[in-house]
Amino acid sequence: MAYQSHYQPETLDRAAVDAHPGARVLEFGTNWCGHCHAAQPLIQAALAEHPDLEHIKVEDGKGRPLGRSYRVRLWPTLIFLRDGEEVARLVRPRDDAEIREALARLTA
Repeated sequence: MAYQSHYQPETLDRAAVDAHPGARVLEFGTNWCGHCHAAQPLIQAALAEHPDLEHIKVEDGKGRPLGRSYRVRLWPTLIFLRDGEEVARLVRPRDDAEIREALARLTA
């Protein structure tokens, strides 16, 4: 599962995320967030190089438990996970180089 274009309502809980084997990217934001929209071309381009990497866009907001468990404060926040453990985190990425660097750390 590669790039996902829309944020989906939260369906995962932290225990399920922590127990998931392998690499994945959680992206927290909302469909109406200007910063989220601005970052999408960068995120999409970087993820295109990793078509087998799971990318999950989680709609975040006040009181949403998954985002709070990761202490997400600004959108978009990308959390790069390997076997449920955080490997890297990017908040409001501004260039594709930093996304590619985080992906390289994740897939190394």
